[in-house]
Amino acid sequence: EKEKAEMHDSKEDPRVFQKGRPEYRSLSYDKSEPIETLPSEEGDSILRSVAVCKGSQSPEAITDYFHKLSRLPAEHHMVVLSEPRFNTLCCSAVRNIRLFSTSDLIEILKACIRLVVPPSHPLLNACENEFCRRAWDMNLEQLLLVADCWRCLDRAVPSYLSILFSYTNMHWKDLTLPQFVQLLYIIGEGRRSPADLMQKMESMILKHLDSFTLEEVGAVCLGLFKSLSGISDHVMRKIADRVALQMEDMSTYALVNVLKMLRYARMDHLPLLKKLGKVIPARVPMVNIQGIMHISLSCSSLHYFDEGIMAAVATALPSKVTYCRSKDAAKFLWSFGCLDYEPPNEEEFFSSLIEQMHRKLYEFGKFPEHLLTGLLGLAFVKRFPEELIDYALRGEFVQKMRGSKYELKKDLFTLSRSVDIECPSYQGNRLPPQLYGEFTEMALNHAEQEIYVRPEIVEATTLLQSMLGGPEYVRNHMILPHTRSSDLEVHLAADGHPIPFNAKDAIGDKKLKDMGVSLTDELMAQLIKGRSNSRSPVEAENEARTPGQGRREGARAPDAGDRAAHSGGALTTGARLQVEPKLGRYPEVPSSLALNQRPRGVKLAIQVSNRNHYCCWSKRLLGLHCLKRRQLRHLGYVVVELPFWEWFPLLRRTRLEKLSYLHYKVFDPAL
Repeated sequence: EKEKAEMHDSKEDPRVFQKGRPEYRSLSYDKSEPIETLPSEEGDSILRSVAVCKGSQSPEAITDYFHKLSRLPAEHHMVVLSEPRFNTLCCSAVRNIRLFSTSDLIEILKACIRLVVPPSHPLLNACENEFCRRAWDMNLEQLLLVADCWRCLDRAVPSYLSILFSYTNMHWKDLTLPQFVQLLYIIGEGRRSPADLMQKMESMILKHLDSFTLEEVGAVCLGLFKSLSGISDHVMRKIADRVALQMEDMSTYALVNVLKMLRYARMDHLPLLKKLGKVIPARVPMVNIQGIMHISLSCSSLHYFDEGIMAAVATALPSKVTYCRSKDAAKFLWSFGCLDYEPPNEEEFFSSLIEQMHRKLYEFGKFPEHLLTGLLGLAFVKRFPEELIDYALRGEFVQKMRGSKYELKKDLFTLSRSVDIECPSYQGNRLPPQLYGEFTEMALNHAEQEIYVRPEIVEATTLLQSMLGGPEYVRNHMILPHTRSSDLEVHLAADGHPIPFNAKDAIGDKKLKDMGVSLTDELMAQLIKGRSNSRSPVEAENEARTPGQGRREGARAPDAGDRAAHSGGALTTGARLQVEPKLGRYPEVPSSLALNQRPRGVKLAIQVSNRNHYCCWSKRLLGLHCLKRRQLRHLGYVVVELPFWEWFPLLRRTRLEKLSYLHYKVFDPAL
């Protein structure tokens, strides 16, 4: 019973919504419909009649034979299918296929479902061709019912579905609510998203949204998710609004399907997520392992951290872990690593999943991406199971990963370099030098085009050069290319003075000056608000502060210029000289630094963070960026951050205010 409860039925579970309305009986095949079973002796009698008639039966008689054979006890179905006389019956049906009425042909399909006829059977080939031929003469109920029968037979019918979608595209305004939901179910199960039809689906969703049952809401989301159908943020938000209000009454299966679509739409709908934190923890022990996986994966994919949800998952998982597929184990590890969460039962939790990864090692040959996903999640929380890493970095396994349909180079690079830095005693397989070179070049090329040129980074780089004495004092680059984000590197001597070290950028100073980005109001609004935040820049800045704090959260003992800049006053002449020296000179060292002489210089790795480095609606750093900062410290760097909630609002301020802030960040020894 427990095993049955943990197993997800990918064919039957998505059909639960069909039990919610009587109208679905004419649109779908109902396996639960009671059918009177015939005695097993009847089967032999029917097959004898088939042999005697030798193909001279009428279409009606053939339909009746199929119907009766399908009513035999289930344990006799395999025997019937292997009978030569059953093959004779099928051949008779194929020869007379055009003589059957549409309703008789549908009855034959239903009989084939009960008999569990293989999806590649010649009879089904003939039926598919005939339904395609007469589809335009069928009504919508029949078309949807036949499509549902094909799903029950587990047969892919792309040609038939194309005709169905063309038909519904012409008659979409005539679709009733049950027909619409059934159509979306078929679209999802067929893994096809007809673009012209999907544009019309949005208006239908909005039209029926308040009338859907909660199971139908889940079915709509699952259909959209499986067919990879993108919908507008407006429609997705409307769906999420309704779910947030009625979540307590929704089945966990339907709710998980909504979460899948939220994940696909990358929408952090805060009311729904907060409600999830109240509803889901108590349900987790009763949810099957795949459902729990999708809950934790949705939270991590949306960068949403709720300790109640994640702790409930961690508590429930060890007793269920043996039901995890390789994919489930990997996604659990990724989710917890991505959110940088080590639960109260962390040793039991992580060790049980690592053991399951060992048990499922044979699956990784077919799904290499899952092993890499799991190991990367573990690396985020500083766990490195060396046997699994050795297996993942074997030459033949690396080749499998490189041949995967997924882009795995970045993840492979991150894992391997992390092992190099954090596991000095590791003696297993490593990536060959030529792959390191290839991956490094790939990361740097991406950074040149997408990262170094971001306006918040360009502004910080330019101002630091001005403040410290020129481009030779600052380097905008990736200290650790495998961590996928840039650093502004600054070197300070033991007495606190900046040290010139960047000869390359000093030579290319003119190129850097020509790389400026115009900070328009529109660009600034995007930077401050973030992708899915529709608040004004002022609201965004205010929300970034905790009640009772000033504009610059976490500032300790700022200098006079800093206090003036952030209180709205003007900088004093002394402060201006301090933060904006003439090119080629370093600024005066603050007295606090002189009093705390350090024995040797320091290398600063300045992080210009953005919202994507943090969990949404919080200041909790994501796992990849925790890993990066940990490794920078391991290599001797002092990590200094320009957090987005401080730096982005400053981009609208005066040059002196920005310089004052940067001066504080670089020279305050407390940081």
